[in-house]
Amino acid sequence: MALQFGIDTFGDVTSDAQGAPVDYPQVIRNVIDEAVLADQVGLDFIGIGEHHRDDYAISAPDVVLAAIAGRTERIRLGSAVTVLSSDDPIRVFQRFASLDAASNGRAEVILGRGSFTESFPLFGFALEDYQVLFEEKLDLFSKLLAEQPVTWSGSTRPPLSEQRVFPTTESGSLKTWIGVGGSPESVVRAARYGLPLMLAIIGGDPQRFAPYVDLFHRALAQLEQPTLPIGVHSPGYIADTDEQAREEFFSDYKVMRDRIGRDRGWPAMQKAEFDSEVDHGSLYVGSPETVARKIAATASGLGIDRFDLKYSAGPLSHEKMMHAIELYGTKVKPMVLEMLGE
Repeated sequence: MALQFGIDTFGDVTSDAQGAPVDYPQVIRNVIDEAVLADQVGLDFIGIGEHHRDDYAISAPDVVLAAIAGRTERIRLGSAVTVLSSDDPIRVFQRFASLDAASNGRAEVILGRGSFTESFPLFGFALEDYQVLFEEKLDLFSKLLAEQPVTWSGSTRPPLSEQRVFPTTESGSLKTWIGVGGSPESVVRAARYGLPLMLAIIGGDPQRFAPYVDLFHRALAQLEQPTLPIGVHSPGYIADTDEQAREEFFSDYKVMRDRIGRDRGWPAMQKAEFDSEVDHGSLYVGSPETVARKIAATASGLGIDRFDLKYSAGPLSHEKMMHAIELYGTKVKPMVLEMLGE
């Protein structure tokens, strides 16, 4: 199957032409317009992340995806990611099964623990239960995917006994990925549940994830699971020239990176670090040809089935993102497929 091309956004609060923050409702409407354009230019997937902090506008991705479903025809619709640890597996399944119906079978869900923790105190979960919450809720969710009566028990919610969950999907299967940031345990967990793997590669040489890809294939074989898709999620930006892309993207990417860094104890990002990530790491920034060459190298080196470009970055404007999406679909995608001989 030919490589698929997706885009991801967290609904970052952007800036207007005067540099003022755009209000949350307009950011959400802009994301919907971005998804419509992605559908029109032939992209295969849009993923919307879940956050609960003031620099992101989207806390209910499934609602935004439902609005996108009504204005698009073919693009697949999913989360990036759903923080299962602080949600209820049954409600997650119900929401995405409903989205699957509304979109004529185009829904996907990417489950993960998330790299932010704001949802835990917001919904009354203790961070010390971080590991057990995800493990138990993923175990329950995996049983729901069979769309049959479920019997389950654990420590994080009341047990179930021969419980049916509705609605079911038309195809009998809700496509579900496991989002992984880079731990071998998470890779093996995805294989154990027989779920596709989405690798979040946000820094460093993408080829350093080759051992995780190999581990996933070996784990699937040992567990007698069928071959499953592997995807990569990485940040980037496309403009008409390399110079324009770097100039337009750097300042807004730095705002986002430094804001997160202040929360996590990272030093402020310097231009040399940015340039190194663009040249040798996991920032896919440049002209269509430059970005296409880099995606093709990652795709062939890791043997992936889908590449998702995280195209939003802090205050980066809606207009710039729209142009980047257009270039990604009309120029980058065909170039990559030609490079890969697909």
